[in-house]
Amino acid sequence: MQIAVLTFDGFNELDSFVAAAILNRLRGRGWAAHIAAPAPQITSMNGVTIDRQQPLEFASEADAVIVGSGVKTREIAADAAMLGRIGLDPARQLVGAQCSGTLLLARLGLIGDLPACTDLTTRPWVIEAGVEVLDAPFVAHGNVATAGGCLASQYLAAWIIARLAGPQAAEEALHYVAPVGEKAAYIERAMRVVEPFLAVEGAA
Repeated sequence: MQIAVLTFDGFNELDSFVAAAILNRLRGRGWAAHIAAPAPQITSMNGVTIDRQQPLEFASEADAVIVGSGVKTREIAADAAMLGRIGLDPARQLVGAQCSGTLLLARLGLIGDLPACTDLTTRPWVIEAGVEVLDAPFVAHGNVATAGGCLASQYLAAWIIARLAGPQAAEEALHYVAPVGEKAAYIERAMRVVEPFLAVEGAA
């Protein structure tokens, strides 16, 4: 499985790196999560500059895509040329959005009138885009999921793994990253959040 973690200038490190790290726990099964960005180098909201692993257009080839968030998301959402580079197809891909990434999914027409999750800062912008925002960390409708709050990125990763490799694989990936002495409780809580959204007819 190939996963694109869309990451833009001004990105939130937690949103992109936590999800990518958990997803890459399945490298032994042939999985790879890539930081996909519009430019060869991008700088985070806290000044961390990284080299991208894939161009933004890799999103159209991936089996799953996570749209990350950052402090420049509103600018990106208003950039038609940038949005035109993001090719997503929920009919054949799992698509997730983290925090302000939900605004990009709304602008791409992938949420419609379905309720979604986002962070508290982005909430009014997503509502302005015509989307009902839930007071919840995670929700999925078919092959499209949204998460709110930086550390909710674990739910997006767990959902993708559980959908494409099964719940046990998701639990194993979470076990590796969970705090020592709290692993069972951590896994149980995370899986309780995503499990209601795993039984999807015609799953990817």
